[in-house]
Parts: sequence; C-alpha cells; structure tokens
Amino acid sequence: MKIAIFNDDLLGVVMGDRVTDVSKVAGWDKADPNSSFLKLVENFNELKEEMNREAETGTSYSLNEVTLKSPVPSTRKIWAAPVNYRKHQEEMNEIFNNAPRTIEEIALFLKSPESLSGPSDPILLPYKDRRTDHEAELGYVVGKKAKNIKEEEAKDYIFGYFALLDISIRGNEERTWRKSFDSFTPIGPWIVTSDEIEDPNDLAMTLWVNDEVRQDGSTKHLIYDCYKCFEVACDNMVLLPGDIVATGTPEGVGPIEEGDCVRIKIDKIGEFTVDVKLAGEV
Repeated sequence: MKIAIFNDDLLGVVMGDRVTDVSKVAGWDKADPNSSFLKLVENFNELKEEMNREAETGTSYSLNEVTLKSPVPSTRKIWAAPVNYRKHQEEMNEIFNNAPRTIEEIALFLKSPESLSGPSDPILLPYKDRRTDHEAELGYVVGKKAKNIKEEEAKDYIFGYFALLDISIRGNEERTWRKSFDSFTPIGPWIVTSDEIEDPNDLAMTLWVNDEVRQDGSTKHLIYDCYKCFEVACDNMVLLPGDIVATGTPEGVGPIEEGDCVRIKIDKIGEFTVDVKLAGEV
C-alpha cells in the first residue's frame, strides 16, 4: 500500500495517479497527525483491509491537484548511514583528497528530527557561500519497538520505504551539524509499506538536478544493506515506531544552488521534485 499525507493533513492511499482520503476508516485525526500516524503504524494489520476497500470506492483526487506532505509527520530520531557505497567513497576521495572511512568503521550518525520535510517543501540553503550537496537515498520508517534485533529479523520491524534526500553542507564540522538544518531531510512522495517491497536491497535510484542526471545507482551496491543498517541502529539502543533510517547515497553527489530543481526517483517507490531556495529569502 502507498500511504500519503496530503492537503490539510488528510490520510490517503495512492492508486495510480490518484489519492483517496481514507482518514475516517483509519481513525485518523488531522488535528493530531503525529499521534494518528503512530496509531496507524501500530494497528495497520487490522486497518489495511478496510483502507484498501475505501481506496477503491472513496473520494479520490488527482495527485496533480493535491499537496503531498511528509508521509512521516514527525520523528524522534533519524539514523543515517555515512559512506555506504564503495564508489561514493572513491569519489569523495577524488573531490577532497581524503578518503572517508566507510560505515564499517564509523557506524551510523544522527540527524536532527527537525530536518525532516516533505516532497512539496523546498530545500532551504542556510549559507549562500557554502558548498551544499544533494545525496539520494532509500529511507524507511520503523514499525515496531526494536532493540538488539539482528539483520535476519529486521524485515519484520520496518513499516515502509520512501525516497529520501540527505542534504549536506561540505566542511570540517561534524556530520550531524552539517546535515541537520531545517529542510535537509526531504522524504516522500509517500510510504510504500514493506509488504509491497520484495527486496529493498535491489532498487534502482536516480537523481536529477534540473535536467541533468547526477546519480544513477542501486541499493544492491550498499555496503551495509537495509537490514544490516537496522541491526546497527538498534544495537544496544532502542528504535521506536516512527523513527527513520537513511541508508546512504551512491556515487554522483554534487552541489545544488538557489533556483535548482532536484528530482529523486526510486524503483517501486516513486519520485518527487523539490526546489532549492535560500533560507533568508523564503
């Protein structure tokens, strides 16, 4: 199922090029989407049949006529994978003459939950004179409380997947600081529930800046695949429903500037396009 949040925080199911409001049958309170989302995740197995029926017969809207919001309204934490593709490590060495260590050595890092934004929101550049790069990634949202879960079991704890942009200022500061500004983690265009993704570790991924293809990779080249990332994220630490994991970016990262349009597309997930603006001019 493709689950979206749209317009004034309505819950929708996407079928083809239309989205149907299923808020009522899901017990969704648009005045409190955060709590409603966690209830949806907890009770999804009981709700999904009725949600599917409503999606077939309920009031639907063209996707071109609605505003899609972040399909995860808020999150407690975002765990992100650094240098999780070999070719990305190689290109970073070429750009900066200093080969970064991979995820195997440095594990995951945290991004601010306040960096989360949706597929209709612009990327806001805080500094005009700092290089800021796009990074296309597959992300997912946790569905059940987890601690010390091994990769073999991780599939059962993932609620669903989405496309994710890890926007990154280059420099010597800590990753957490450089990647945590407002709007630096756009996700979307919706959540594709995990039961519809047979193998998240074999999905093609493409990113364009304006009309130029910048990144063209696949999750089959991950060093730590989606499930291994999950294991690392909950190794002696609790993952909670609604937490987000970003799995890392393939090669092809590059700078974005005011006025650019960034489009990300992931096979079996979907695509979205966001504008790039200066924070002080919005």
